Amino acid sequence: MTAALAAASVAVPAVGAPAPDFELVNQYGEPVRLSAFRGQNVVLVFYPFAFSGICTGELCEIRDNLALFEDGNAVVLAVSVDSKFTLRAYAEQEGYTFDLLADFWPHGAAASLYGVFDPDSGMALRGTFIIDAGGTIRYTVVNPRGQARDLGEYRKALAGLDKA
Repeated sequence: MTAALAAASVAVPAVGAPAPDFELVNQYGEPVRLSAFRGQNVVLVFYPFAFSGICTGELCEIRDNLALFEDGNAVVLAVSVDSKFTLRAYAEQEGYTFDLLADFWPHGAAASLYGVFDPDSGMALRGTFIIDAGGTIRYTVVNPRGQARDLGEYRKALAGLDKA
């Protein structure tokens, strides 16, 4: 575990905790508030930067398997510290139809709420939080730099929400 990951994971909200609320703009400049999705499951995906290799691979895998999330009554919200302008170009290039949220200013504020902002590098770590329809965190994972997340784990976590 890197020092940045160890420091960030101290503040990562625990499974069973209420999901910290935030409002960010999406790639079109529209405000998106997490609590507006109550009644629906949310897959909150923090990633370092648009247009970077591993991030693009992870988000393309989500794009290509969007039915998995829809079948789990889940919306995907992907968050990075990039500006809305960068995120719009990224979404258009890669064909992302889910919201890309700009945690641009105050820089990394939402990522900080979830304990995944690395102030030394100015970016979010690879953290995913699956939040149930009532706003409770039901799954978390934070991967170190350079290590992609496993889509199969999202599938298991979403399936587990049906049993909760």
